[in-house]
Parts: sequence; structure tokens; C-alpha cells
Amino acid sequence: MQHTINKKILDLSVLKEIAFNKNVKLNLSNESKQAIAACRNYLNEKIKSTTEPIYGINTGFGSLYNRNISAHQLEQLQENLVKSHACGTGEQVPPEIVRLMLFLKIQSLSYGNSGVQVETVERLIEYFNHEIYPIVYQQGSLGASGDLAPLAHLSLPLINEGIVFYQQEIKPSTEINKQFGWTSLHLQSKEGLALLNGTQFMSAYGLHAVLHAKRLLSLANLIGALSLDAFDGRIEAFDDKLQQVRPHNGQIQVAKSIREILQGSELIKQKKKHVQDPYSFRCIPQVHGASLQAIEHVSQVILQECNAVTDNPIIFPSEDAIISGGNFHGQLLALPMDYLALALSELGNISERRTYQLISGSRDIPHYLVANPGINSGMMIPQYTAASIVSQNKQLCTPASADSIVSSNGQEDHVSMGANAATKLFKVVENLYTIFAIELLTAAQAIQFRRPLKTSPVLEPWLSNFREKVTFLQEDRLLHDDIMKSKEFLQSENLPEL
Repeated sequence: MQHTINKKILDLSVLKEIAFNKNVKLNLSNESKQAIAACRNYLNEKIKSTTEPIYGINTGFGSLYNRNISAHQLEQLQENLVKSHACGTGEQVPPEIVRLMLFLKIQSLSYGNSGVQVETVERLIEYFNHEIYPIVYQQGSLGASGDLAPLAHLSLPLINEGIVFYQQEIKPSTEINKQFGWTSLHLQSKEGLALLNGTQFMSAYGLHAVLHAKRLLSLANLIGALSLDAFDGRIEAFDDKLQQVRPHNGQIQVAKSIREILQGSELIKQKKKHVQDPYSFRCIPQVHGASLQAIEHVSQVILQECNAVTDNPIIFPSEDAIISGGNFHGQLLALPMDYLALALSELGNISERRTYQLISGSRDIPHYLVANPGINSGMMIPQYTAASIVSQNKQLCTPASADSIVSSNGQEDHVSMGANAATKLFKVVENLYTIFAIELLTAAQAIQFRRPLKTSPVLEPWLSNFREKVTFLQEDRLLHDDIMKSKEFLQSENLPEL
């Protein structure tokens, strides 16, 4: 499948395909090639015709902006920039995030406002198309002058430096470049800065999170509905009349989704012994709905960023302008990513409470959902695990964007910490799949004690597919394996169509 890089506005459906379909291959449109070349030619002529300092092109960087660089040193300046800024530490960035970083950097450079060579963009496309992912590290970006350290590591293979992940192995970039017949690029003026300035580290993590967040919201509704049925809960709290007098769109949508999921359930229709359900069931529309609205908001912010030019300075050839500004600053991403982490954490928070209710021995189902409690602990300890992970998510919700620290000798005196927001958010997403895996494990176990009554035509086939992966718990066994199988099911199984 080919995706042509051009100036057409990207939407989330296209980005989802690029993120998850490894068969997607990129190519540059003629329009993009012409725009990139025109900007590069303009910059070459500008350098020849002016003696004025232009930040990052014939000057140093950061607080060294007042140091002029001679014409014969401009290429060395850019190569030195890439090498010196490759100071990342910590864990390696997962390949699926590096894939998105490559794509987003290519997209941003393709607009013809960055002054790079066409050859540079095409080399990045070659890495993407051959699934050659430079090794990038999670720590090192302040999320302000762009993601300098991570993007430096992303760019190292262009100059025959650094290491890459290719065909399940980590190899020196020199070896890979030689294998494909690629020579080291000679970075021209501004190119190193264009590669390193930008928000592609933050944006890649943010895009990954919003794409998963939409799936996680659907899973929250599906599993929450299954838990409601297993708990012998009531459907009245999901009545549309109730939602319309408090007409938040997220609340209305979630209530509608739960009604559709449970339509036709024998369990939901049976006479109830209880007048009300606990909040973790009764308030699903309000809690899931609030998270849905947060996901929609953050998705729009991330989508805008994926279509943006975020390096510095930015070149406008047709206006004869080179403007130094702050498009690389991550505040626009840091705040929403902190918000999304909180919204997703709350989905896990309420999920764990439903898990607890299901194992509590309430409503005519046995303690810990096992036929012979005492000799068997049943589903006791998975709830402990969920509680532990929920607590960690709460800790991860401390906002990174509330922080700032001075760098570059005071020149870069306010930073977003958006990179830290991004990596925290990634962990929250991973944690949430595990929390949901435990709730699904518990709800599926509880449903068995309601037989022969059935849940809905939407949930029964989905539950049957799940039971092919994880069987009913008759007596104690190694539940770590069940949790991992449940998590894999949630990450890979097609969701029911409503």
C-alpha cells in the first residue's frame, strides 16, 4: 500500500493506517519535491547574498546564537549539531513509536519550509519503508527547543552514526547503510537544525496514545457492560431521557453504547432485587463520557500537530522571509497529554472498582468467583494487581506540564516537559490494557455463575472468542498467564460491531 506525502491534510484514519499497517510504503509527491527543492535553493541564494546573521544557519545554537559561523564551516556546524545533541539516556523508545517519529519528521519537512535537501527526506523515507528504526532513548528532551536529543538519535544514521533496529536485531548504521548502498549524507546549512528542532518525539507518543485511547474507550464500554450484566445490574441509569437533561455529548454517547451492547440480554431484562447499583456501574455514562470528551479533544490537538511545521527558523521562500520563533515549543502538547493521562487513568480507576464488586460475594455470586473458596483463592489476587496498577497510574498523572527548568544558559528559560508527559502517557496506556484484562477475566468468570441465562447477542460471541484463549477457572492455577492472554486478546481481537 502506497501513501504519498503531500500537502493534503492528514486525518486520524490515515494516521492509524500508517501507525499499524507495516505494508504502508511512503513516497514523495512531485509537489513536495518541488517545494523542498525550492526552499533549499532559496536558502542557498540567501546565504550567498547576505552578511546578516540568520539563527542556526550561520550562527551557533541556543545561547551561542551570537557566534557567527564562516561559510566554509556551515556543513560541519550541522553535523556537529547532530552528534553533540545525541545525549539520550534511559530505555529505548519502542519501534512502533520510532516508526511514527520517522513519518512525522518526513511529513513536517515535506512542506518546504525547513530548508533541507530532497535527498535527506528521501533517505528518511527509505528507512521508514525498509522498517529500519534508529535507536532512540526516552530521556533527554525538555519538550521546548523541539525534542532535540531524541531527534538527534533519529538523525544519526543519516551521517553514518548511531545504531538501528532492523529485522529484530540492533546493528550499526554503517552496516545497514552499506548493505543498502547508501552513502553518508552531507548535511547542508540549516539541515541539522531542521532535523533536530521539532515535536516529533512528543507527537509520536501522543498519536500512539490517542489511537489506542479510542480503542480503550470502546473496550471500557464493552467490559463495563459485561460486568454490569454479571453483577445483575440495572439498565435504567443508561436511559436516554436521563442523559438528555444533562446533555454532555460524551455521557449521551456512552449511555447509548451501553444500551446497544446490552440489547437483547436475558440478564439485563430479568427482575432485579436491588433498587440501585454502586457508582462504578451506575455512573459509567458520566465517567466514561468525561474520558471520551477528553480523548476527542486531545485527538484534535495531536492531529493538528501532525500536520504542522515545528522546526526553527521557518523559511517562507515566496515571501522572502526566514523567521525565528517558537513553533518547536511543546506546551500545546504537554497540557493535553497530561489531560489524556488523567482521562485514561480514570477509566482504569472505575474498572478496578467494578472488579472489586464482582469478587465481593455480593448478589448471589460466590466470594472471589470460585465454587469452593477457602481451599481456592480464585479471583482474589488479580484485583490486588489491578489496584496496584491503578495506584501507579494515579502517580503517573502528576502533570509534567506543571514543571519547567532553565536551560541553555538562560536563553531557553521556559520549557514544556512535554516529552516527560509523553512517556508517562505511554505507560498509562499500557497499564490500562492490563487493568481491563483483569476486569474482563473477572466479568467472564462471574457470568458463568449466571448460567443458563445469557448476556446480549453482542457480548456472547465476543465472550466465546475470549473463552478460546482463557478457560473458566475451576480451581486455582497460575493467573499471571491468564492475565497476559486476556491482555493480548484486548490488544488484538476485533471489537464487536454495534
